[in-house]
Amino acid sequence: MFFDGFTLAHVETPGGSIRLRHAGSGPPLLLLHGNPQTNAMWNLVAPELARRFTVICPDLRGYGGSFKPAPSADHAAYAKVEMARDMVAVMEHFGFSRFRLAAHDRGARVSHRLALDFPERVEKLAVLDIIPTIEHFERADMSFAMSYYHWFWFAQKHPFPENLINAAPDAWFLAHTNRHPRDPDLFQPRALAEYKTYIHQPAMISGMCEDYRAAASIDLEHDRASRAAGKKVQCPMLVLWGAKGNIGKWYDALAIWQQYCSAEVAGWPVDAGHYIAEERPEVVLERFQDFFG
Repeated sequence: MFFDGFTLAHVETPGGSIRLRHAGSGPPLLLLHGNPQTNAMWNLVAPELARRFTVICPDLRGYGGSFKPAPSADHAAYAKVEMARDMVAVMEHFGFSRFRLAAHDRGARVSHRLALDFPERVEKLAVLDIIPTIEHFERADMSFAMSYYHWFWFAQKHPFPENLINAAPDAWFLAHTNRHPRDPDLFQPRALAEYKTYIHQPAMISGMCEDYRAAASIDLEHDRASRAAGKKVQCPMLVLWGAKGNIGKWYDALAIWQQYCSAEVAGWPVDAGHYIAEERPEVVLERFQDFFG
């Protein structure tokens, strides 16, 4: 069943309303999604985790049913530190000042910032199929530009990329998700329906683009400042990456994350492409339960 036992709700934060699903009891575990998805990406993982944890799965600001600040010249509303503050407020709403955190793709970039800026909040951190954003940009070459072209396209001045996507959102979604090796029927029908509902909303497309514009501007400023100050993730980390995807082909993800974390970092490839939690949920569950349990 789709999120069996979960409650769909909206939580008000200082920034705006965050849509989320929550269930379970026990230690708190926050799960953050990737692009162009919603919290529905955890549908094959969250119900089992809720047997052991209080699981909270929000939509990030700009995505899904959460609030979507308008585009701005400095993209500050989509700085990862602001998106991280939303998540701190969500967890405080449920009475949790400290929690476990796992995230994929864009959500993992928010999580990295959350662990840097709010180290007292994060007990353990798991990231799926990313290396730090600044490492991507500084290591960029032609292969990266061709495969991650959307990083540069989405970051173009508003509303150029939005206009192109909004003209054919379904065709864009298919092309965008097919960049990664995947089964054509990878996404669960109800999750896919949710993704498609929101990609037809121009405000969500603008929020997504602002997320990438921030990554190429204000987020890099914050990342450079943190690195210059010697600021690192202080909690234990779990790093998982798709062996069939670009992270597995191009980078030594474990070695890179060890440079950004002052605690123990464990990591493994997963026999999957980019969408690890939807391609190999049983592996993600096993790794999460060992790491967080």
